Parts: sequence; structure tokens; C-alpha cells
Amino acid sequence: MSFGDEHGYGGDSGRTDDGFGGTGQTRTRLPDGRSGEMYGGARRPARGSRSLITVVGVVVLLIAAIAFANRGGDKSADTGKGTGAAAPDPTAASGVKPVTGKNGTIPSGFPQNEQGAASAAANYAVALGSAEMFNADARQGIIRATHDPSTVEELLVEMETAYSPAFYQNAGLNEDGSAPTGLTFVSRTVPVGTKVTDLSSTTATVEVWSTGLVGLAGEGSTKPVTETWFTITQKLKWIDGDWKVSSSSQSEGPTPVTGDNRASTADEIAKAVEGYGGFTYAR
Repeated sequence: MSFGDEHGYGGDSGRTDDGFGGTGQTRTRLPDGRSGEMYGGARRPARGSRSLITVVGVVVLLIAAIAFANRGGDKSADTGKGTGAAAPDPTAASGVKPVTGKNGTIPSGFPQNEQGAASAAANYAVALGSAEMFNADARQGIIRATHDPSTVEELLVEMETAYSPAFYQNAGLNEDGSAPTGLTFVSRTVPVGTKVTDLSSTTATVEVWSTGLVGLAGEGSTKPVTETWFTITQKLKWIDGDWKVSSSSQSEGPTPVTGDNRASTADEIAKAVEGYGGFTYAR
């Protein structure tokens, strides 16, 4: 997956149980017993077998230690957006092409404007909620590519502690974070829409309404792939010509009513994950 936040990532403020039955601001408990803020809320009341993997799967431990990174910026909005309530962003495409640059595998080079901030937040949510976050080397690259450099080293230390062999085993994975033979680990965050609620020349706050998939697909899986709905709020900074995450938080929903679709088999889900790639997001 989806990472995951000030989601991105501690108490349990606004929650009634570990299964994400509460509402409002969600803070997620890290597996070592410490608190950290991250992405990921569940759409239904608690299920003991799901709670741990849901906690880490949907935008996995995006900001395990990023509360320390609550740094302010220039709040005088050069573009007319202030700290008050923002008008809804249009759902129609702007016609501006997505960025072509990449930092590793993650899109980069977002413009220093409202659309650029929204696009950066959506693309970072996808990267931080991906299954690659469960691989130590890939996780380090994702964190470095998406975050304010001043927060990276401390965040990586927290991440290494959180992603322990015991944690992986509790999530149904091998001790190194890989999926058991015959199973496919699924962790994806899919942005549904974005809303820029604050913008200046050097800072932005962007909400990303998302759905997520998390679980193990394959014959005999005890952690079936499930969906969740959540809203990620990212605080961004303009650093060295691009937007970077300085802190992040998440809340549950909005969650639509479940449809009448037949649940696919584990094999169908595994083939879909392997056969369908993601997008570069831009308005």
C-alpha cells in the first residue's frame, strides 16, 4: 500500500477502539507500543483479525514520528487562499499535464501553485501507502523523496523500529516484510479527490480523500484484501524547487454505502494487483 499524519503518521484521540470504530481525527498506535500519527482509517467497526494490518496497511505508518515536524510557514497566501474555509476544488480536469520529472519512482517537479500542491499531495499519498513501504530499502527511498529533509533521519529511525520482524509476522508477512510463498501482499492508496485548504508561496495544506486496499491475496490467506476510506491531510513545504511533506494526519471517511458487487476471489485480486498499474495524479 495505503501510507498515514501530524496518517501521515500518540494517543487515540477521537477513537473508540483499535478497529477504527471512532470518528474524527485518527491517531494510530505503532506496533512497538509507542504512539505515532499515520494514515489509514477503517470503514467498519472493529474486527480483531483485521485491526493490525489495517492500522499499517492503508498508507502505512506514513508519519510515525512526524508530529515533531509541525513547523509553520508563511501564512500570507499569495494566491488568495488563507486559513479560512476553502471553496471546493472543481472536479473537472484542469487540462494541465502531469509532471514528467521523477525522484526515483515518485513523480517530482510539481509547480509552486495550488494545482502543484494538490498533485504532490495525491502522488505522495500513493507512494506512502504502497506495498513498497514494507521493504526497508524502498521505504527509505520513499521517505527521502517525499519529506522535508529536516524530518527524514528521525522519521527513518522511528520507521525501522516500527517495522520489526514481529510486526511483519503479525501482519501475516515474513520476518523481512515479504509475502509468504503463494500470496500477494496488497497495499494501495487511491486518491478520490483533493482540496487545498491553505496556500502561501512556501506552504500548503492539502486534504486527500482516498480509498485503500490492504491485505494478502492468494489461496489460504488469513488476511483477505479489504477496502477502507479515509481523508489524509498533508502539510507541505516548498523546498529546493518542489513540495515536500512536513507533517500529515488522517481521519476516517467519508465512507460510501457498500455496493452489491460480488467479492472477487483471492486469485482474481492477486492478478488484478499484478496486472494494473497506478497513475501520476494531477488536477
